[in-house]
Amino acid sequence: MDVDIVGRMLSTLPADDDHPYRTGPWQPQTTEWRADDLDVVEGEVPADLDGVYLRNTENPVHPSLKNYHPFDGDGMVHVVGFRDGKAFYRNRFVRTDGLLAEQEAGQSLWAGLAEPPYLSLREDGWGARRQMKDASSTDVVVHRGTALTSFYQCGDLYRLDPMSAETLGKATWNGRFPFDWGVSAHPKVDDRTGELLFFNYSKDAPYMHYGVVDGADDLVHYIDVPLPGPRLPHDMAFTENYVVLNDFPLFWEPEALAKGAHVARFHRDLPSRLAVVPRRGQTSDIRWFEAESTYVLHFVNAYEDGDEIVLDGFYQGDPDPKDNGMGNRWERAFRFLALDRMQARLHRWRLDLRTGLVKEEQLSDSITEFGMMNGAYAGGAYRYAYAATGKPAWFLFDGLVKHDLQTGTEERFSFGDNVFGSETAMAPRVGSTGEDDGYLVTLTTDMNDDASYCVVLDAARVADGPVCKLRLPERISSGTHSTWAPGAELRLWHTAETAADAIGL
Repeated sequence: MDVDIVGRMLSTLPADDDHPYRTGPWQPQTTEWRADDLDVVEGEVPADLDGVYLRNTENPVHPSLKNYHPFDGDGMVHVVGFRDGKAFYRNRFVRTDGLLAEQEAGQSLWAGLAEPPYLSLREDGWGARRQMKDASSTDVVVHRGTALTSFYQCGDLYRLDPMSAETLGKATWNGRFPFDWGVSAHPKVDDRTGELLFFNYSKDAPYMHYGVVDGADDLVHYIDVPLPGPRLPHDMAFTENYVVLNDFPLFWEPEALAKGAHVARFHRDLPSRLAVVPRRGQTSDIRWFEAESTYVLHFVNAYEDGDEIVLDGFYQGDPDPKDNGMGNRWERAFRFLALDRMQARLHRWRLDLRTGLVKEEQLSDSITEFGMMNGAYAGGAYRYAYAATGKPAWFLFDGLVKHDLQTGTEERFSFGDNVFGSETAMAPRVGSTGEDDGYLVTLTTDMNDDASYCVVLDAARVADGPVCKLRLPERISSGTHSTWAPGAELRLWHTAETAADAIGL
């Protein structure tokens, strides 16, 4: 491995830190690396694996003002690129306005998710509730050959080079970016049309918007999506002709909100509502469908089946788990992050456009979340979903499940004891001829070896284990979302002599 340290970020975290989401598998990094020709410790890099895997990470560098939440950490993007049977690695902090301001101040300036906004040392800020730091540490997608990182409660979209992870500035959409509301995590890229579909939300009426950015990076569509009050949507889905938005009954308690407190509660007496909107439709075209009361953090896919829209996502049997007195204080405090406590299972909704009725079915008994699929099938009929399993009581991924939605069967792979993975992207092999004809790529944090690896599996034979395992230069922190970008979609990727030349090194 040819490796160099290319940067370090100032950190004021204490040496004796005991917070479980700033230590152990979540121990943050301060070092930025350049590593070429990664060491292969198992198997070999497939010659027909071509492109880049990107993963975003919450990576704090300062203590919180009072109570740290793992979603507060600063964004750090990890890139593993594959070309010509070799692999390289880069990691960079997302240079957000908030990160740069706190680096200059040498401390946290904004309150986090588990803190009241009045604790913030500055009156400005981002997020649906305002006075938060836009850490841009939640999601990452690639649109028009540029990576975009986003914040879970709305903020700016930061543009990154998908091969070097260098921050290129903010998305402006030629002057039409909605900086007043920002954009939520989980904008969707439709590879068939080149469009970026997104939503945002806030405490101000109409409480939600939906928009479309075209292949020329212009905001070409932006409409109101009126809601009954402030809500906390997290994801969306799309089909060939529609988008599906949501109004789930997990939201800030109105009485507390009136007093300036942001206390999220699950309102079991209210139904779930799903909005079907033509992709270039107007507010008057929105159709609402009522379903069983739940909360959905992430959807996998949606598609049209005759007069029905089929929507797949992870239904939570207990969106607001109560303190059962079990476990230590940290397990009890962060119980709402544990997949087993939320009882997250793959679920299907069928929205009948003729009758307005909804049919629902549970697709699996397994507790899974963070589902990924072959992006070439997004918005259309598909068969396979690749989802994460969680360590009981913790926000850690200990394995993955391949859900076969046609047969109802499942294939599993465990990362092993004290080894935790990241969201697993599906990378179609060059010349792919089928939906699962490709590879699964993930990064692991191995507490046994005090090391991290990039693990590649055959998407058609998940249970067989890694076809390739590559060592990274440092053990990385656990994290959340990821994406895959084929080399064919990356500028200069195939015209340069080497992958390093392609990213200007």
